[in-house]
Amino acid sequence: MKIGVIGGGAWGTALAQVAARGGAEPVMLWAREPEVVAGINDARINHAFLPGVMLARSIRATGSLDDLAGCDALLVVAPAQHVRGVLTALPAGDAPLVLCAKGIEAGSKLLVGEVARAVRPGAPVAVLSGPTFAHEVAAGKPTAVTLACADAGVRAALGARLASPSFRPYASEDVVGAEIGGAVKNVLAVACGVVEGAGLGQNARAAVIARGFAEMTRFGLARGAKVATLSGLSGLGDLVLTCSSTSSRNFSLGVGLGRGGAAAELLADRRTVAEGAFTAPVLAEAARDAGVDMPVTDAVVRLLGGEDVRRVVEALLARPLRDEG
Repeated sequence: MKIGVIGGGAWGTALAQVAARGGAEPVMLWAREPEVVAGINDARINHAFLPGVMLARSIRATGSLDDLAGCDALLVVAPAQHVRGVLTALPAGDAPLVLCAKGIEAGSKLLVGEVARAVRPGAPVAVLSGPTFAHEVAAGKPTAVTLACADAGVRAALGARLASPSFRPYASEDVVGAEIGGAVKNVLAVACGVVEGAGLGQNARAAVIARGFAEMTRFGLARGAKVATLSGLSGLGDLVLTCSSTSSRNFSLGVGLGRGGAAAELLADRRTVAEGAFTAPVLAEAARDAGVDMPVTDAVVRLLGGEDVRRVVEALLARPLRDEG
């Protein structure tokens, strides 16, 4: 199975490395930046997004989506807000799409999988998600992920192709649950970063993780997800990782907000995308549409809008007392 990877950032490059380990076929990696393409092809390194990692010789980078036409499956690692445009620009075909972006499309409020099915209705859709820092995956450190797909045959074939001694996919048919876990945890990671940046303590961070997971579960169930998926690798597992490390782009953004930084300046200073900043307002709106209470998510939206950290925290703590759940 020849794998193509759409997206030459750190995560896309790491997944190309995974695919190179898992099979003898060449791996085609599409990147938007010419310098990334040149660096990978000439020096086997993505200096811009994954420096210091020597990439497999079977990885070939390209700046043309047309070069992905012969691939048997495509790992879509473009940021969530760009997935529709990239899939629209792809050559015609029905190769399985493995969605690795985590977010909800602004405007439509569609999950990335719903976008993919709308743009390429003939292609099977899978989701790969879980606690995965790109630099660790690329270095071959042990990693486990959820690989969700409604088609059992496609799911099994993809799992076998991507699996290696250091990369273990766990199969699931719950595509919606895997997507929601990845999207919501990015927003909650921003909240936990705010706790760190504002010096509110470890107790507060643990509370945000626990209450945030309750929000993830409520929203997920409202959208048809399964509890087991939300409490698995793509939900709780990813949440724990990204809410506790500065290696998380979303957590780092929250730290800056907690220290009084302005969202626009913090985001402008980044070459990589903190998906939680774009997902938060869309998620909050989708939750209101579904009648789901998500106060931590709402607080992140207010912080991104420039409200004072102490005022937002005081408002959260002043909410009426209630039963846990």
